[in-house]
Amino acid sequence: KSLLPLFCALAGCLGAEPADQTPAVTVGSIVHMSAFQSKFVSPRNVDVWLPPGYDGKDRCSVVYMHDGQMVFDGAITWNKKSWNMAQTVAALMAKGSIPKTIVVGIWSIGSTRQGEYFPEKVLPYVPQEAREKFVRVDLAGKPQADNYLRFITGELKPAIDAKYATLPDRDHTIVMGSSMGGIISLYAICEYPEVFGRAGCMSTGWIATFPKNATFPLATFNYLQSHLPDPKTHRIYFDQGTATIDALFSESQAFADLVVRDRGYSDENFMSRTYPGDDHSEPSWAKRVDVPLVFLVGR
Repeated sequence: KSLLPLFCALAGCLGAEPADQTPAVTVGSIVHMSAFQSKFVSPRNVDVWLPPGYDGKDRCSVVYMHDGQMVFDGAITWNKKSWNMAQTVAALMAKGSIPKTIVVGIWSIGSTRQGEYFPEKVLPYVPQEAREKFVRVDLAGKPQADNYLRFITGELKPAIDAKYATLPDRDHTIVMGSSMGGIISLYAICEYPEVFGRAGCMSTGWIATFPKNATFPLATFNYLQSHLPDPKTHRIYFDQGTATIDALFSESQAFADLVVRDRGYSDENFMSRTYPGDDHSEPSWAKRVDVPLVFLVGR
């Protein structure tokens, strides 16, 4: 049985769609774009957080985050929780731990999230019967991850780079998410290594767990073996907690770490952390997101 519905419930992507409103932040400012249009995916809201003192002169790194409605303001989320990214990024900038950084929160749509976040090119590695059932039941008959990435790389990022003072090269373009957002972040750096130089994958949702059902993790790992980007030019961060469904990830995550190491990643460009007691929730990710931000943005 798929764990995707449970991932969604604990990652805060179930429940009523959040109201289309601008998140409130206590530091920096938010530009809220309602129903950003795309020829690849359904329109969705996008929030652009600009750091304190932003004046359009100093160029900034950019972090693109999935499940964007959960990123800044718990008051507008269905579970009243968020990553509190504005406070964390501003504090790291103030300490000099990271350079000036813009954060782009890409809202997910509950009805299409699974189809957009599951790596489409992993599917050929899944046995036919399991693949057909998974696509029909879990992806609503329509894998959409490739179109979702086309939207980000071909439409959203060019719009952000045109409007704001960004550093548009891959070394300063980071993609980050949790649970299935971690999976699609890893897929993004594999499919678009010329666009994304760094990926942050927190509480990465490997779909199923060893030893009960290794079908989907193994399919993902088979894909990664031939698609991970060059470690000389890229950086990857993984982590996991040990509570709720994060407790199910240890075997899969350990195998993923081996696959990445086998590709030639070292401590210089790869980090994998375990956080005892942390669960699969926004408060847990908010508590430790400074670690991947420093590793991916600050070095």
